Amino acid sequence: MPYKKPEIEKIYYTVGEVSEMFGLNPSHIRYWEQQFEALKPFKNKKGNRLFTKEDIETIRLINHLVKERGLTIKGARKKLKDNREDTLNNYEIVKRLQDLKQELIELKEGLNNHD
Repeated sequence: MPYKKPEIEKIYYTVGEVSEMFGLNPSHIRYWEQQFEALKPFKNKKGNRLFTKEDIETIRLINHLVKERGLTIKGARKKLKDNREDTLNNYEIVKRLQDLKQELIELKEGLNNHD
């Protein structure tokens, strides 16, 4: 049986890595950290921010609310504070529908090119 190298999953991500994931400036992430109680990354002795998967999910929600849905910082903060679970569920549903739409578009293009 061949040796399978185990996949190593990162525990912490730097602010640069996180900002790259979302196409944002690191300063944007730092600003959101000041504005949202739910976003509190770990800071090492040097003061570097280290984000967990949970922090990244929080940023994903904030990004969805502010950038995609057009809420203000205040509105997004209220939504996350008052009803985080529903907000997360709604985000996941929208994401699944967007993925499904993209698959259908690709399937349609494939059928059109096949003619």
